[in-house]
Amino acid sequence: MQITCLGHAGLHIETRCGTILCDPWKNPAYFDSWFVFPDNSDLDWDRYGKADYLYVSHLHRDHFDPQNLREHVSREATVLLPDFPVPDLRAELEKLGFTRFVVMPSGKEVELNGMRVMVQALQAPVDGPLGDSSLSVGDDTATILDQNDARPIDLEAIQAFGPYDAHFLQFSGAIWWPWAYELPEAAKRSFGAAKRANGLDRATRYAKAIGAKYVIPSAGPPCFLDEELFPFNDLTGDPANTFPDQTVFLDYLRAQGIEGRPFTPGAVLDIDHDHCEVRWPTTTEAAMEPFTGKERYLRAYAARMRERIAADKRSWPAGGIDVLAELKAWFEPLLELAGHIKAGVGGPVLLRLGDGRPIVIDFPAGEVRSYAGETCRYQFTIARPLVERLIADHEVDWVNSLFLSMRFRARRVGPYNEYLYTFFKCLAPDRLMYAEGWYADKGNDEEDIRLGDWVIQHRCPHLRGDLSRFGEISGTTLTCTVHGWQFDLNTGNCLSTDDESHHLRCRPADEVPR
Repeated sequence: MQITCLGHAGLHIETRCGTILCDPWKNPAYFDSWFVFPDNSDLDWDRYGKADYLYVSHLHRDHFDPQNLREHVSREATVLLPDFPVPDLRAELEKLGFTRFVVMPSGKEVELNGMRVMVQALQAPVDGPLGDSSLSVGDDTATILDQNDARPIDLEAIQAFGPYDAHFLQFSGAIWWPWAYELPEAAKRSFGAAKRANGLDRATRYAKAIGAKYVIPSAGPPCFLDEELFPFNDLTGDPANTFPDQTVFLDYLRAQGIEGRPFTPGAVLDIDHDHCEVRWPTTTEAAMEPFTGKERYLRAYAARMRERIAADKRSWPAGGIDVLAELKAWFEPLLELAGHIKAGVGGPVLLRLGDGRPIVIDFPAGEVRSYAGETCRYQFTIARPLVERLIADHEVDWVNSLFLSMRFRARRVGPYNEYLYTFFKCLAPDRLMYAEGWYADKGNDEEDIRLGDWVIQHRCPHLRGDLSRFGEISGTTLTCTVHGWQFDLNTGNCLSTDDESHHLRCRPADEVPR
């Protein structure tokens, strides 16, 4: 099997039974905040676009690049479509002219022209933009797992597809926490260090659970080329930076006794059950220059992109938009449908747009109105042109546009509120109703397991992660390392949210249950 790195999560997989193009991201994403690192703009995209199959793992814009798909990918390709509960991915691909689809039943092996393929689709509201997925591929020479951003909570089907020769795995940050929040710098660094450590640890746990011969860092980090965002790049191996690069993860894996391989755009991985070799497009030294001379490389990259960023910024203001009236007409019908989400948010949310006319989304009342001076536990400061663009484009997922851009500021009193960001992902009736149904159907877990000196429920109350695999106890705090949520073992209370539905069933192992 031969696999070419296309940058970030982009792969071109060549088997004896056909070729698969995966997540071909080339153009800047999230209001020109994220760029591919290292730069992949000089690849022969027309060549890779002639693949037999196209796999887009989910709709996040660093995986789904409509411009690149439109310009370079053949409409003759058959789409390997994850079986998501909402049809958004298929609809977006159909808009681009793709007509051939194979719906991949989640966790089920499918044979395609002699090639074994399996897609595992995740379906919780917080997974990607209402869905993420992983891809397993095998032929008679090798078996690989492309996990990209997915955080599967059940690994049995994925493990059964193996054993694996290579595992392509995300390790770096893809979140605005804590940098977009109005916090003291010391607090940001403390939270950032914890986020970085948790991300590396979680990825390593997946690597150990899958047990592939080789782990290849994938799906991150992006780089930030706009001058105001440039400091988010990890230039020095800062332990508080949430965007560590591939070399950091490879060092971390090496310390855990796991063999990894660097992989940069244009590099080719030749792999079979007994052999693994990376062929570089130039020299190894040149291929690794983005890491060994990182600031110099990124400054030159930023200079090449400066005019594009400036031109895109000029296109953001829409003008002539009554933001309050538009958001009222858009959001209030959705709030009528959002019983669980309204209760989960539990209060008004303040939007400051920099024009002296703050807006409140009053979740309990189900209305959007002018700010009346009331206390709001959750506040966002967003430049008005960005909101105008979101309205003009009727962007139904503000997480997959605004929030991942990090071009905003947030403030909150109390813990993270999952329901609030779920609402901003679901600004269309079908999306919202799916999320409401998911929250309504989320049941209890009756099975208990022993972890250390405690007996706890098997599945995390947050998103049902397997705590026997991803639970970690420190003192009397349990951390589910899938998403970093924490629980107080003395009380069962969730420390990451004040929503009582996330209570953990737990007791000391030496305590006789009543």
